Amino acid sequence: MDRRLTPANGRVAAARLKGLVAAERYTEGEARRIGADLVDLRDAPGGRRERQLLHGEMVTVYEQRDGWAFVEAARDGYVGYLPAAALAAPAEATHFVCVPASHLYTAPDIRRPEAMGLSFGARLRIVSGHGAFHETDGGLFVPRVHIRPVNRPFSDPATVAQLFFGAPYLWGGNSIRGIDCSGLVQAAHLACGIPCPGDSDLQEADLGRPLPAGEPLRRGDLLFWKGHVALAVDGETLIHANAHHMAVAYEPVEAATARIAAQGGGPVTSRRRV
Repeated sequence: MDRRLTPANGRVAAARLKGLVAAERYTEGEARRIGADLVDLRDAPGGRRERQLLHGEMVTVYEQRDGWAFVEAARDGYVGYLPAAALAAPAEATHFVCVPASHLYTAPDIRRPEAMGLSFGARLRIVSGHGAFHETDGGLFVPRVHIRPVNRPFSDPATVAQLFFGAPYLWGGNSIRGIDCSGLVQAAHLACGIPCPGDSDLQEADLGRPLPAGEPLRRGDLLFWKGHVALAVDGETLIHANAHHMAVAYEPVEAATARIAAQGGGPVTSRRRV
């Protein structure tokens, strides 16, 4: 079983895994949402960041111990640890942030102090409207033009990826503050209502269908290398979060392929169309 997708740590495991993995106890877990603006999902308490979760995203909590929660992310099944203080009561989101970044305000007034910064993809439960603002269930206010109903997803992953142009590269990042190659591809597809795993190897295994050799690229196609993924914006250009530019950048397909090979990243391992 893939550790990243297996909610079990020896002490506790998801009830559905009883008989499949060893644990001291099995539980259905408890639903919670991310109350912080952004939180690292780590491989161990205080360990390495593997992914990040955005404000309002849902998780199942299987254990809380010494200030850390062992959780499974609802968006993709990714498992890890995050500070228990980042969790809030569960609530179904009605809207998501549809621009690169926004703020929550303490009142429906741009002159009031902001309470929290939000990245594209952050999820909110809206309870009422106040002119140019909408009010969340937490009593904070977000600009109406910065959010979109969750039942109105985008239709083009490449368009979503382009919203992140210039965002800094961050290993394991999932937000406009910092994002990596697989985080960009996941954000682009989830915003379009397309299920998408969190890491590039999982995406290569699960997303779309392989393109036959010689098939021209078109907008939205995915190119995979060992440990890397990029998204085509047209037949000759891709967009990807990469450590060469330390940002989300455009690059000609041929130039990127040659550069990655020269840097020891190997050849393209597959091209896929979702």
